[in-house]
Amino acid sequence: MAEIKDPENTIIMELKDGRVVIELMPDIAPAHSARMKELARAGAYDNVVFHRVIDGFMAQTGDVAHGNAENGFNIRRAGTGGSDLPDLPAEFSRIPHDRGTLGAARSQNPNSANSQFFINFTDNHFLNGQYTVYGRVIEGMEHVDAITRGEPPANPDRMLSVKVAADA
Repeated sequence: MAEIKDPENTIIMELKDGRVVIELMPDIAPAHSARMKELARAGAYDNVVFHRVIDGFMAQTGDVAHGNAENGFNIRRAGTGGSDLPDLPAEFSRIPHDRGTLGAARSQNPNSANSQFFINFTDNHFLNGQYTVYGRVIEGMEHVDAITRGEPPANPDRMLSVKVAADA
């Protein structure tokens, strides 16, 4: 088990196969880190599907508007929405998109990230400087690797719960 050094900036995500621990990077991407904590504390990420999972690339989730049963789950629309909060400005850094890093999903507009994010299955350095990196998996990457593939998956996996470690 990974040591949680900063519980206020650590996310605990429960997947079907087990726990994933994500260390946020508030010093690198403060707005994105704060948004993930805000949505986690509101329960917005609970039961949200992984709507775009590409083998050898990444697993994307976080569409709180279309991705869970409480909000009228619609796999065909999942990936097109966000939260009711305003979009975030890009917080690009020199942190590379390595295996296990968390990146902010967005539209063509670099300042359109909101609630969606992806976890890199492999080093995806072609994304460097184009998508905000704001966290990294420090435990449970094997559970991320087991997420059902598809765009969208026929039977998508979900984030069963997402909590800030300080609250757990």
